[in-house]
Amino acid sequence: MNKLIVYFSYTNNTRMIANKIKEKLECDILEIKTVIPYSQDYETVVNDEQNSEASNHLPEIQKIDVDLSKYDEMIIGTPVWWYRPVPAIRTFLSQNNLSGKVIKPYATNAGWLGKTFQEIKMLCPNSEVEEGMNIVFESYSDKLVTKEQEIENWINQL
Repeated sequence: MNKLIVYFSYTNNTRMIANKIKEKLECDILEIKTVIPYSQDYETVVNDEQNSEASNHLPEIQKIDVDLSKYDEMIIGTPVWWYRPVPAIRTFLSQNNLSGKVIKPYATNAGWLGKTFQEIKMLCPNSEVEEGMNIVFESYSDKLVTKEQEIENWINQL
């Protein structure tokens, strides 16, 4: 199967996992970026996004120069913001038809997964969404709580 890693990363934790997967599987990778970048100031992002969360505002994302039809399987990586997939990933999933594809999600967070994987499943109604991998980091840190071996085992099963 042709695999594509699709991810968004704000603090680089999700990117780090995406790169581990890419190294192991030697597959293609696509980083989702917003047209208007998020502030580097964490508190600004919290205030802006928390206020827009109630309206379900989805940010515009940069044009994707990848033919998604070439891939049977997508490994989707998302940070968890307010117990949900990050808005940029929700935009990607809402704007692209992933029907018939196998979706293997992973989420990076500080222990508050919420309904992240259920929402990915809802946004990909015609895809086979497999059980997600929850990867926990210490709050405001790049230090893993989830054991490296658990992550390696999950990657090996991909």
